[in-house]
Amino acid sequence: MEPDLHELLKSLRVWDPELTDLPAFDPAAAPAEPLPLFTRWFAEAVAAGQTEPHTMSLATADARGLPDVRIVMLHGADDDGWSFATHAHSRKGGHLAARPYAALAFYWPVLGRQVRVRGPVGAAPAEEAQADLHARSTGALAAALTGRQSAVLGSAQELARASEAAWDRARHAPDTPAPSWTLYRLRADEVEFFQGEARRRHVRLRYRRGAEGWVRESLWP
Repeated sequence: MEPDLHELLKSLRVWDPELTDLPAFDPAAAPAEPLPLFTRWFAEAVAAGQTEPHTMSLATADARGLPDVRIVMLHGADDDGWSFATHAHSRKGGHLAARPYAALAFYWPVLGRQVRVRGPVGAAPAEEAQADLHARSTGALAAALTGRQSAVLGSAQELARASEAAWDRARHAPDTPAPSWTLYRLRADEVEFFQGEARRRHVRLRYRRGAEGWVRESLWP
């Protein structure tokens, strides 16, 4: 018998007190720019034991404007933007070539927090992309060298052969370049911080980039 999705959904809780701490958040005490607050919240998610806090949803749109979303890994966040990487020929790479604008979403349920970021996306210089790739694990390099991301796969055996060859190159020649590997940076126009509250009086703080700097606004939950 197949599981009953509706019954399963009704049985689940959001922010179970045994698993989640909902800290107070005072927007009036937030910094003038979003990056310091993001860094603080990220560190607090790590300290609270959040699983894979560096993963995020990346939303893009194709040339027709049709949206898509997937989970990727944050590679960094600094004054140049929030960074992630992929092959230029992948689906998301093609989307960003056609429409260089994207949105990110982080969810850290252990603290009842979300962070949403959106803005234009540009590619970092190729040498920075290769340096970023080669600073990562052997497995990350092997995956990049396997290539053909988002192309139709003929068989599992075809993938196994390509992967074994890529792992061998990554182990024996760790400086091997992956020319299509691209480091992208999203320069935020908006960053929103969401803090859950037990009585559903959630706190939302939005930063908008204005002509003279960041504008902070509280939003209704």
